[in-house]
Amino acid sequence: MTRWLPYPLLTLALLAAWLLLAESLSPGAFLLGALVALLASWVLAVLAPPKARLRRLGAVPGLLAMVLVEVVRSNNAVARIILRPGGARPPRSGFVRIPLDLRNPYGLAALACILTATPGTVWVEYDSSDGTMLLHVLDLIDEEAWVRIIKDRWERRLMEIFE
Repeated sequence: MTRWLPYPLLTLALLAAWLLLAESLSPGAFLLGALVALLASWVLAVLAPPKARLRRLGAVPGLLAMVLVEVVRSNNAVARIILRPGGARPPRSGFVRIPLDLRNPYGLAALACILTATPGTVWVEYDSSDGTMLLHVLDLIDEEAWVRIIKDRWERRLMEIFE
């Protein structure tokens, strides 16, 4: 069964999504959706993603709460930058290269999602040869502060969860 249907739950979820998007339960929509879901499942099996192992699930709610607080705080900061009167200091955007100890691909993906979802920051690049990431910051005042924020606030917690 795993050869023909390597990810049965994914296949069912994709078929359900297809039928919902098609807004039809006709045999044609069902067959086409089943074909697309099977092909997607087979492609994922060929890609063979590494198994995810979460070490400390108890740290996940705290991390999610911190992400929510940071997103709200950053939204306010970006709104102040955008709506600031003309006489105030213009934002100084820039790039920061940050050395990372985190090597788990799922942890890196989570860090990329956190940073990109936080207004004012964008994960630009990751160099796996030396383990550094390039971060764009909308209002870059202190590069060292950003390195400390990423390493202490996000990387350390993600390493607890994934490594």
